Amino acid sequence: MILFSNTYATLPERFYARLPPTPVPAPRLIALNTALAAQLGLHPDDLTADVLSGNVVPPGADPMALAYAGHQFGNFVPQLGDGRANLLGEVNGHDIQLKGAGRTPFSRGGDGRAALGPVLREYLIAEAMHALGIPTTRALAAVATGETVVRETALPGAIVTRVAASHIRVGTFQYFAARKDDDGVRTLADYAIARHYPNAASYRAFLEATIARQAELVARWLLVGFIHGVMNTDNCSIAGETIDYGPCAFMDAYDPATVFSSIDRQGRYAYGNQPRIAVWNLARLAETLLPLLDDAEDKAVEIAQECLAGFGPTFEAAYFGGLRRKIGLAIERDGDNALVQDLLKAMADNQADFTLTFRGLCNAAVKPERDAAVRDLFVDPTVYDAWAARWRQRLAFEIATPEARHAAMRAVNPAYIPRNHNVEAALEAAIERDDLAPFEELLAVLSHPFDDQPSMARYAAPPAPSQRVHQTFCGT
Repeated sequence: MILFSNTYATLPERFYARLPPTPVPAPRLIALNTALAAQLGLHPDDLTADVLSGNVVPPGADPMALAYAGHQFGNFVPQLGDGRANLLGEVNGHDIQLKGAGRTPFSRGGDGRAALGPVLREYLIAEAMHALGIPTTRALAAVATGETVVRETALPGAIVTRVAASHIRVGTFQYFAARKDDDGVRTLADYAIARHYPNAASYRAFLEATIARQAELVARWLLVGFIHGVMNTDNCSIAGETIDYGPCAFMDAYDPATVFSSIDRQGRYAYGNQPRIAVWNLARLAETLLPLLDDAEDKAVEIAQECLAGFGPTFEAAYFGGLRRKIGLAIERDGDNALVQDLLKAMADNQADFTLTFRGLCNAAVKPERDAAVRDLFVDPTVYDAWAARWRQRLAFEIATPEARHAAMRAVNPAYIPRNHNVEAALEAAIERDDLAPFEELLAVLSHPFDDQPSMARYAAPPAPSQRVHQTFCGT
């Protein structure tokens, strides 16, 4: 039996709206993450379609929709909230939420439902991110509802069961700050500290720790070519997890200006802009905490600015440290950052595939004759040749054996990412033909991104020109 609790329900009632999920006519379990279930101490027999669709509320669960606000593409909306999600409660300290569970008081005219495509996309990307070692919400299950939802067209309905450290967002703090509810901000901060940052001895320490987690998270995004696509403050988790996989995507050819989201017309959330936007979002969090940082406003602002100044060094240490590891450098030396930046510039100028370039360097670092696989990715291979000569001179100062270097590089340079054309093909098969085999196969491949999988090599290949995906969509 699933043993639920709900610590969020101990907070004042203005933090949420209590209501059960809206029943669905014909729930059918289409994906179940048995490994995650085992980690949570859940038995698969208890995870029925009725439970995972919300038709049956398990004992101890306290279903609710959470209140929050947020800046969406820079514009503040004072009330957003869970418009189609229902937090059942917690299992072993993790939130269990049904996404697509029906209308709530925060739906703002929406139907509260989710379509099959976005549900399977979130399942795939979340589990791929976890396998890549990036903090993320997880997907426990996907259920077809037997309903039709209407977006641009009629689509099969579905619900994804999301597992998260919590669902507290920057926008949750903004919700109370916008209402001049200092007590609400304090109550929320105390709850977030107790749940996520128990070693934070002050509100300043809480802010500093949150900033550090976000800096490290975004650095990890960049190191695998991930683009969130909709980094609104309501999609920024206080726990430091990647949350809300809407129009997200992974780059093929490296270009810092890459944008896939159909709603990001100005490129606000482009790949290379993500660190800057993270700081902007965290500044909004700091604004909400000013009354807690110091009674004197000037002093509180000074403290907030000092905290925010810590983002840059933390991000750069994580990002450049990660890049050095990706090219086989274990010992930091002067000039290393310039070396990796020159590689990135060469990749951008020559339309080199991000993932394949770094994966190819794993072999090239051990056997120079394997350079061909990398240099062929560059429009002008001589640009790579010039860089590789400098790289090998630098590698000569490393003390690791070639075999150890090869293994270390393979551990940080995936062979497989959720390439957009593969994701779209799997979703199309599920939606158009009710064929989940491509989804299941792709999920299996992405669960082991650092392993060579010769029979699945096609999933590592970049798209042909006719397969390129130029836009991704939110799905709401």
